[in-house]
Amino acid sequence: MILARNVRFNRRRNRRCSCMNDPLPDEIDEALWDEACRRAEAIRGFLMRRSGKVAAGDMALLAADLEVSRATAFRLIKLFRNGGTVMSLVERKPGRPDGSRVLDDKREEIIRTTINRYYLKKNRPSISQLVRDVQTGCISAGLKPPHRRTIETRLEDIDLQKRAKRRGEAEVVKRTTAVPGMLAASRPLQIVQVDHTKADIFVVDEETRLPIGRPWLTLAMDVCSRMVTGFYLTMEAPSRLSTSLCLLHSVFDKSPWLREREIIEPWPVAGLPETLDVDNGSDFRSRAFKRGCEDAGIAIDWRPPGEPRFGGHIERLIGTQMGKLHLLPGTTFSNPQELGEYDSKRHSALTLRELERYIALDIVGTYHQSIHSSLGRPPIAVWREHEGEIPLRLPQDRMRFWLTFLPEQERTLQPTGIHLFGLRYWSAALSADVGRTDRRLLVKYDPRDMSRVFVRRPSGSFVEARYADLTLASVTLHEALAARRTLLAKGRREVNTRTIVSTALERRKLVDAALKATASARRGRTASTKTKVDDSGWGSLRGIDSSKPVAFDEDTE
Repeated sequence: MILARNVRFNRRRNRRCSCMNDPLPDEIDEALWDEACRRAEAIRGFLMRRSGKVAAGDMALLAADLEVSRATAFRLIKLFRNGGTVMSLVERKPGRPDGSRVLDDKREEIIRTTINRYYLKKNRPSISQLVRDVQTGCISAGLKPPHRRTIETRLEDIDLQKRAKRRGEAEVVKRTTAVPGMLAASRPLQIVQVDHTKADIFVVDEETRLPIGRPWLTLAMDVCSRMVTGFYLTMEAPSRLSTSLCLLHSVFDKSPWLREREIIEPWPVAGLPETLDVDNGSDFRSRAFKRGCEDAGIAIDWRPPGEPRFGGHIERLIGTQMGKLHLLPGTTFSNPQELGEYDSKRHSALTLRELERYIALDIVGTYHQSIHSSLGRPPIAVWREHEGEIPLRLPQDRMRFWLTFLPEQERTLQPTGIHLFGLRYWSAALSADVGRTDRRLLVKYDPRDMSRVFVRRPSGSFVEARYADLTLASVTLHEALAARRTLLAKGRREVNTRTIVSTALERRKLVDAALKATASARRGRTASTKTKVDDSGWGSLRGIDSSKPVAFDEDTE
């Protein structure tokens, strides 16, 4: 028997029994549901038999049938008429309704103020500290301090994402952010996303084989096909240079670049993108980069600041690439928990050039050829399918487009030529300007190939200047600077181009010879069980940078 005094109803909640906050029928306890069904059947029959005014005797009979008091029987009839469902008669949980408050306004105000002023801050004070602050405030005001659970309840009333934003908890914000839509493109090169990340691996110096730090990777990806359009790897932090060189790598044919690195898999992506989707980094906001894109007809779409989800495609690609690096010696993994006691620096083995080739091999040989989870097909298959439909746009003036995105320095033209980073350059076209101008001339250079630079003459035209000694081989800026540092450290206060280039080439030979010795020595160790990378067969690799456009006919005139 259910006594009337044990039956409690939240009238306000039952008047709106269809509220979305109420539980569903299958979530109701079996006994409570059966009792509600019995009551509904009794009340429904009672109302059908008596359409007019209900006599006191009839109510007494219904109350007896329901095993409740007459007052409760009247209340149940009213609830059923308003709701019309069995749910309207389900017994509600005893106690205060959800959301009700019993504290006085003064204590509520102290709790609210303390949460806003002291808890929702970037230094992220603990809940225990919040409780102490609230209780201290109440005692100071001569009020009884509230219970800890009461304070926690007020805190829970604040939206979790709002709390996380105020406290700088990025992971919570990301977890609680809805992403109902997605960036979509209907054709290749309609949208290309670009982003940077610090690679989860330490690389070593080419000569000493000692760790020198973690490189930065800049990646570009076509949203439609998910093909990687280009990348750039460097030890320098993201800048206009890394962004520009990644774009150049994306736009131009990569066949010569692949041949230099002895990679046989094709990388067919080339052409100007319609839109670059980028974050709000200063490198993407630079005047030179913006003007260069505008001049080439490339629109720039900056993602909203503080909203990394808008770069979801490229971020997932970056995550995939970083996951591959976790298999290499020297990896830092994604977090300290994964890293454990693994000593990343001690196990590092790859140079920047070797890592660049590894990433390129993985992109063209694995990522492009594998089933993409969102596409259900390999990216290269999607690209090939649309290849005939792609409105391939290449810069009308390819050389000028290239120069637009190259870094520059200003130098004075001397009778011996242009001196840049310890290297000397000359062109017969500069003879007419020697001694006739005291202006510093703009010099554009490609850090991936320092065998030539481009000098803007006083007339405004660019002229290509090559090594003054044409017999010298090409080196990268990284190699040239490293060789110069080596020579200066040996006391060579005056160094020339031939010495720098020959030293850089000797360093290359030293590295190539050291690869086999290093791999052999480390294979003999038993201390580490981590996967080793077999460097044999990689051969001599030119350059540390990941992008180089096709050699144009007009470049060599």
